[in-house]
Amino acid sequence: MSLNFSLEQKTNLLLGLFVASLVTANLIGLKIASFGFFEASVGILVFPILFLITDIIEEVHGSEKAKQFVYIGLITLVFVLAITAIAVLLPTAERSFVSGDDYTNIFGTTLRIFVASIIGFFFSQMHDVWAFNFWKQKTQGKFLWLRNNASTVVSQFIDTTLFMFLAFYAISPKFTVEYIFALIIPYWIIKVLFALFDTPFCYLGVKWLRGKAKQG
Repeated sequence: MSLNFSLEQKTNLLLGLFVASLVTANLIGLKIASFGFFEASVGILVFPILFLITDIIEEVHGSEKAKQFVYIGLITLVFVLAITAIAVLLPTAERSFVSGDDYTNIFGTTLRIFVASIIGFFFSQMHDVWAFNFWKQKTQGKFLWLRNNASTVVSQFIDTTLFMFLAFYAISPKFTVEYIFALIIPYWIIKVLFALFDTPFCYLGVKWLRGKAKQG
């Protein structure tokens, strides 16, 4: 099998990774893990990949193609949400491997979080596409590192803020506006650090996607 992928094949591969990362982040995101000096949802392992991929796609293909990725991601998440909701509502058979209560505890409690994630994803990604294009025009196509980071830093704040408020606000008396922002700031800073570290991968991704592979 030849590994000399065409531009279209590389783009399709990135789309597959984009959708896979999006679904994975939402499926595994409930677990809070210790990363040594900070604690965060394990979804943070794959979520930065989403912004990296859309930046790579927009740099090579333009903003309209990047928006297509976002729309496909949105449709995928809505589909997963709908199927998950139906699965939770269906009655549990006696020979089920898990009890209905256990299944509902795992998947039922994630529905509000899933909806919050969908909304946060869509608006933050659309902003990222717009901001990346804005900075590309301002710099006349120069300084990829600048538009990669300037767009992602703000977009990550939008995503984190929307998600935290929609998922957790008022779920208990403790989750006030002040408490939510106390959660948002450190979590956003962690995402910004991830974004800064992915800059070399953005350059490598753009170089790989353009490459010398046969177009089409």
